Amino acid sequence: MTKAAEYRELVIGSGKRIEKILYPGNAKEFASPVTLDINPDHRPDVIWDLECLPLPFQDDTFNEIHAYEALEHTGTQGDHEFFFAQFSDFWRILKSDGLLFGSSPALNSPWVWGDPGHSRVITPQSFVFLDQMQYEKQIGKTAMSDYRYIYSADFELILSQERDLTSFYALKAVKPSRVKVLAENT
Repeated sequence: MTKAAEYRELVIGSGKRIEKILYPGNAKEFASPVTLDINPDHRPDVIWDLECLPLPFQDDTFNEIHAYEALEHTGTQGDHEFFFAQFSDFWRILKSDGLLFGSSPALNSPWVWGDPGHSRVITPQSFVFLDQMQYEKQIGKTAMSDYRYIYSADFELILSQERDLTSFYALKAVKPSRVKVLAENT
């Protein structure tokens, strides 16, 4: 089996393919992506509603997930339970050190709420809550809410940039969680 055959990518919202976010170590082009979309007219490999969890994939399936202009169409602003459930499921289907790449309208974009299909805003600050080390650093010292009672996955934000009223991000799945490793070693 070749390395390309072993490398698996999931493209969410496959109806509108755009160029991949480039990050050191990932290829410029998709090797052989699995596409997922709710709209059968886009002819995805998997027709699925992102609000139906868990996603129809085994644990540790993908090296990369790409969700460009898609996640702001799921969940609702303030529904922290769905937010953490969705990102926990992405973490579940990513391999260790797998990458989640995404984009969404920046907070100052007229499209953030101008698109009638947008139901939540995803900002770089949202990702702080996905990083278990941030809970260790901030709980009791800042106003950060503690969601560890419903969230145990662990992502490290490795890329966050804004251009042309769009927020681009990349998260790395940390497995096992850094906090769990620290607790086991103490």
